[in-house]
Amino acid sequence: MAELNFDTKVTQEYDASQIQVLEGLEAVRKRPGMYIGSTSSSGLHHLVYEIVDNSIDEALAGFCTHIEVTIEKGDVIRVADNGRGIPVDIQEQTGKSALEVVFTVLHAGGKFGGGGYKVSGGLHGVGASVVNALSEWLEVQVHKDGQIHQMRFSRGDITEAIHVVGRTDRTGTTVRFKPDPEMFDDTVYDYDILRTRMREQAFLNAGLRITLSDEREEEPKVKTMCYEGGIREFVAYLNKHKNPIHPEVIYLSGSKDDAVAEIALQYNDGYNENLVSFANDIHTPEGGMHETGFKTALTRVINAYGQKNNIIKGDDKVSGDDVREGISAVISVKLPEAQFEGQTKQKLGNAYIRTLVDGIVNDQLTAYLEEHPQTAKAILEKAMMANRAREAARKARESVRRKTGLESGQMPDKLQDCNERDPSLCEIYIVEGDSAAGSAIQGRDSRFQAILAMWGKMLNVEKARADKIYGNDKLYPLIVALGAGIGDEFNIEKLRYHKIIIMADADVDGSHIRTLLLTFFFRYMRPLIEHGYVYSAVPPLYKLSRGKQQRVAYSDEERDRLSKEMRGDNSNVKIDISRYKGLGEMDPHELWETTMDPEQRTLRRITLNDAIQADEVFTVLMGEEVEPRREWIEENARYVVNLDI
Repeated sequence: MAELNFDTKVTQEYDASQIQVLEGLEAVRKRPGMYIGSTSSSGLHHLVYEIVDNSIDEALAGFCTHIEVTIEKGDVIRVADNGRGIPVDIQEQTGKSALEVVFTVLHAGGKFGGGGYKVSGGLHGVGASVVNALSEWLEVQVHKDGQIHQMRFSRGDITEAIHVVGRTDRTGTTVRFKPDPEMFDDTVYDYDILRTRMREQAFLNAGLRITLSDEREEEPKVKTMCYEGGIREFVAYLNKHKNPIHPEVIYLSGSKDDAVAEIALQYNDGYNENLVSFANDIHTPEGGMHETGFKTALTRVINAYGQKNNIIKGDDKVSGDDVREGISAVISVKLPEAQFEGQTKQKLGNAYIRTLVDGIVNDQLTAYLEEHPQTAKAILEKAMMANRAREAARKARESVRRKTGLESGQMPDKLQDCNERDPSLCEIYIVEGDSAAGSAIQGRDSRFQAILAMWGKMLNVEKARADKIYGNDKLYPLIVALGAGIGDEFNIEKLRYHKIIIMADADVDGSHIRTLLLTFFFRYMRPLIEHGYVYSAVPPLYKLSRGKQQRVAYSDEERDRLSKEMRGDNSNVKIDISRYKGLGEMDPHELWETTMDPEQRTLRRITLNDAIQADEVFTVLMGEEVEPRREWIEENARYVVNLDI
């Protein structure tokens, strides 16, 4: 056993003077990621959600019918509602106005049992104060009791104390703020991201009107969203580019004490599950107890109906994955004292909500299926077909393993593996074409870079089940190389590489290959994208030469800039500019320097900000329906800057 040495001289005192106490909102500015997830685009947009959530809480309490969200010039955000208005009287504990407390004190608000709200999305009461802390400036006006009260702040500090600035005949709160460029990577708001979020909120609160405006351009964009059908219309929206197998959206709802649950669902003829859940209007992408209750009851009800009506024979059963194939469903629960995991509210933890949702689905869906035998039959047949396909997929997987000897751990012939075995240090390039793969193999750093050669167009998985994938000679080697399985068998812990880099030519064919691969990852290995493990390589478009001097450019703008630089003062010098036709044209040294060297390359990380929108885009671009695809191309063609035909 090693001997401990207590004779080491202490050179630095550790005392109370080294314990730092962060006053007021300093903690937020010191560690913003703890409160809004990150300081990237998602964190920037999270500021808007926090203020809108406060207005939504007024709607949930029955006092707000209209919320206006505006992106002003300079990316200033304005959120106005017609709720009761934040209280402006003195808050007893602090001796300050309630308005000041809400915007300057963490964990302060009407959501902690004071009777302000029974149900609230703003769980921790940090929303308004966090936005204030992370804003260059923030201004709030409260219309209440016939007067307009105003306060102003800068980076969390009061710059204008509460005072009356006018008279009013309405009630409500208006918040304007400018995100602090010192805190965020970028302060430019994306209209489409905000539109998606506002649309969700309008779906989840039947009859609530939300208006989103973008005033940054000459012709402002204005979108007003109001859905009297609530989450029924949400499910219809999810299925708008799909083919439903029964005519109407099934709606189930119920309550117990102060908790309310709504479920809407409709099956389509596709193979993908699209289950979206919310708790107090907060999206819960990691699910939780409400999703668990729904899934358990759905599987039980479908099996019970099938066995009772002799559609499912004997002891046969369909699995949860089988009964959810082709489903589009929205689960929305509203409950007091919601327990989320973390401030970003990814997962709901209240156990009793599982019982509530389970009971609603069990009783009401059973009754619905009895009353609608044609719909019940369509759903049962869909589930049983999925069950047969899953069994076929298992047999196909075993057959391929036997034929190729892959059960012994043998890797595909097209894979040139790396030497490193720690997945966090390993990366795999998926390269289209043997010539490009040959250059990549010779140019790579074999210590940590693996190369998998692909050839030809692969299967469009949007139109195929898992049994077709296992038998596909393009995709199966990729599944084996990554080592984590697919679909319900996927296990991120078994993944062999933490950087999966798609390296395809910068032309139409290359874009098609990238889209096919991304469709496959999204549908069958979604955690790869959610964990940020999928990238797209960015090969150069041009090579510029002047004598022995050579440079590469990744865009037309960079080409022109480099060309000017290389000429220097001599405008008459000829710069040879050649367009790379494909990765296969580059020699190994060029490919390494421009596209594979971690010190110099550019990679685009594929992220998943909005699974609902991603599902819609993949369905439109890769699905069976031609008309939505044509409309999407016509609408987005103007964004294409450089397209090689």
